[in-house]
Amino acid sequence: MITDDDLNQKIENALDELRPYLEADGGGIALIDVTDDMVVKLKYLGACSSCSMSTSTFKAGVEQVILKAVPNISKVEVINMPSS
Repeated sequence: MITDDDLNQKIENALDELRPYLEADGGGIALIDVTDDMVVKLKYLGACSSCSMSTSTFKAGVEQVILKAVPNISKVEVINMPSS
């Protein structure tokens, strides 16, 4: 059985793969919560919170990396996704 700590660590490890790329552009990402129904809630930081490419970054990178690392996640959301 996977514990909440294990689950959070797997998600953090997946995000760590992306952080250098986000940080290179002055941004970042933080894990906010994992709900009981396995929805990951993230928050963009820095430049990512206002970047017009954040939606593309999310779909092509963030979401895929998390779903690959933790297949039992049902959904990934960014709580402060910039409008395109």
